[in-house]
Amino acid sequence: MASPEDSGTPLPLSTPITNLSLLKFRKAMILMKEVAVDLERDGQSQMVKELEDAVVELLGTSEDCTQFSAAIQSVGNEHQPRPELTDFKKLFEDEVAKLKASSSFAPQSHPLLRQFREAVWNVHHAGQPMPGDEQEDIVMTSTQCNLLNITCPLSGRPVTELADPVRSVDCKHIYEKKAILHYIKSKHGRAQCPVAACPKILQAERVVCDALLQIEIDEMKSMSKQPGRTDVIEDFTELDDDDDEEEEDD
Repeated sequence: MASPEDSGTPLPLSTPITNLSLLKFRKAMILMKEVAVDLERDGQSQMVKELEDAVVELLGTSEDCTQFSAAIQSVGNEHQPRPELTDFKKLFEDEVAKLKASSSFAPQSHPLLRQFREAVWNVHHAGQPMPGDEQEDIVMTSTQCNLLNITCPLSGRPVTELADPVRSVDCKHIYEKKAILHYIKSKHGRAQCPVAACPKILQAERVVCDALLQIEIDEMKSMSKQPGRTDVIEDFTELDDDDDEEEEDD
């Protein structure tokens, strides 16, 4: 019986475990924020600091998991069988290294950490800006999140309104799936990213709905609803609560 490698057909890889883990991650972040608020009310500042450190660690772990998942997906999609034995460990490590090198991830500026800090700050300073904050920083956090582009370059629709959003593994730009796949097909293998000034050549198998994309779009939706930072926190919590209720109904 021929092995999957002998057949020359890449195995389709799905990420249900990763998506489930990310759902648990979102719930954990909400719970940690709520616990921190209660501790701040009780004057337990040291325990609040320990929780904040745990949030930073959790964000880093989540980013690692996302990169590992993307690396496995990429290796599975791109591997071509050869006569010699394949060193999958090296392929995986090289892909992870490439993803890490191109990543702009910074836990200290992550929207979820900001929301955690704001929730704690607002216990005793509601309506007051946090120390060191400036309005331009608030606007950047509230409107950009981790998304490189806020509209699809092909359809012109905001990414928050896309029916089936996907993101390039290589340049991280976001598109409507149907539009970008049609665009790639029409270019016969030389489809340059349609975002202005982006030089990356797109491949259909490397334009995917990665594990964090929908979560980041949800963050942008909730943050754009209110101009005030206090409301941003409330909206994001309400969004997750709604998601949980929908999951239970399913």
